[in-house]
Amino acid sequence: MNVLVTGGLGYIGSHTVVELVAAGYKPVIVDSLVNSNRGCLSRLHTITNSEIPFYHMDISDSTKMRQILSKEKITGVIHFAALKAVGESVAKPLSYYANNVSSTISFLEDLEHLGIRQVVFSSSATVYGNPKSVPISEDFEVHAINPYGKTKSIIEELGRDLCANDSPWAWVNLRYFNPIGAHESGLIGEDPKGIPNNLLPYIAKVAAGSLPELVVFGDDWPTIDGTGVRDYIHVVDLAKGHIEALRYMERNRGEVTVNLGTGSGVSVLELISAFEKASGRKVPYRIGPRRQGDIAECFADSTKALKILNWRAHFNLERMCQDSWRWQAQNQRGYE
Repeated sequence: MNVLVTGGLGYIGSHTVVELVAAGYKPVIVDSLVNSNRGCLSRLHTITNSEIPFYHMDISDSTKMRQILSKEKITGVIHFAALKAVGESVAKPLSYYANNVSSTISFLEDLEHLGIRQVVFSSSATVYGNPKSVPISEDFEVHAINPYGKTKSIIEELGRDLCANDSPWAWVNLRYFNPIGAHESGLIGEDPKGIPNNLLPYIAKVAAGSLPELVVFGDDWPTIDGTGVRDYIHVVDLAKGHIEALRYMERNRGEVTVNLGTGSGVSVLELISAFEKASGRKVPYRIGPRRQGDIAECFADSTKALKILNWRAHFNLERMCQDSWRWQAQNQRGYE
């Protein structure tokens, strides 16, 4: 099966490409390089010992997209390509709706034109907004509180509508919780441009001395130690979830939505402590005020993933931190 991976040189996309090759699929990468780096490609070749077709383009280029889909004989798609910073989405909502939603509509039209109707969509736990309780199951109300989360919710709905009325489409929405970690080789990992938006890459850069300290946003949340609690999942576990989603679509039509998380929460202070142990470095931090839009706790009910996809997370927090530190230590300047 030839699988198009949009955003395939990004953090989650690149790890998924590795798992696709290992599972016997033939990935083809399309990436605009807005949130990624071309240097990742040669490292994917090294890890997989294979040449992976890559096209530098935006998915909204319909003419070129249809040529690639036909040339590469694509039968299924994993759709990662998107702008992904919550704070930036608040400041630039039009950019997020144009890039994430409008481009996806154009892309889906191209798929339909060529009869390609199997899509794994990279969604997010941000669609839940401020959940009524934890753990969070897939039947919770969707109420995204920022433009980034809203774009994910809209595209999920697009998938449901495509699959309605006995349509031949197969669509899996994968709602990620908080991916961290890196490939065990240390060759690929999360390489944010500029100041990291996500917690673990920021911690790693503080431990490496690239940033002076971490600001912890609030220590008065109603949690185990007053800091925010999240469900951290190893990016390799997450990548393997996409393989199981592809296998599911080979047997089933219609739409299904599945959480991908470990099912347990880790506080900011617990994550700092685990990373200090894994790296042997201190992570200086100070307590700051709560950040607008944050919530106290967010972790998954992963029961459905096991039932529907026969998938569960395997790597523990210690392993996540060890792999993250190996990537950081070996790649102080990322893919540069």
